[in-house]
Amino acid sequence: MPIIQLRTEIKGKPELVFDLSRSVDLHQISTRHSNETAVAGITSGLMRLNDSVTWRAKHFGIYQRLTSTITAIDRPNFFVDEMVSGAFRSFRHEHHFEELNGGTLMLDTFAYRSPLGVLGRMADALFLKRYMTDLLEMRNAVIKEYAETGKWKEVLRDPTGRNDYLRL
Repeated sequence: MPIIQLRTEIKGKPELVFDLSRSVDLHQISTRHSNETAVAGITSGLMRLNDSVTWRAKHFGIYQRLTSTITAIDRPNFFVDEMVSGAFRSFRHEHHFEELNGGTLMLDTFAYRSPLGVLGRMADALFLKRYMTDLLEMRNAVIKEYAETGKWKEVLRDPTGRNDYLRL
């Protein structure tokens, strides 16, 4: 089972980085290159425990659907999303957030199983693990950009009209 681990340092409070990481809207911004859109379940806003989202995206020239669910959450420390259906046999993505020098250390652990047995394992070795690492790194770069530049205000909105994020 391939496992991808990433460390991203972000100049922003853990609460902010945590919420950006579970934002469906920011996810769609970070994956524009693959035309990824939320088509079912939670299609906008912040994912919460037991929420599911179905993504439609174009990878390797083929449109695919993938549904994942938030299976564990402890704001602002961690959350886990796991695949319910899609092209992989399975995946589990753990997101951890630690305060670091007035900012946040974001730690990702993405473990997955490819379909097709031996052919899937060969694809992992030849290109899939690198492809998935690149996707996660691009996503983390967008989270970092939005947290550090104030662009987060474009995707995080308080439905009550108060914006508690302005105090972060």
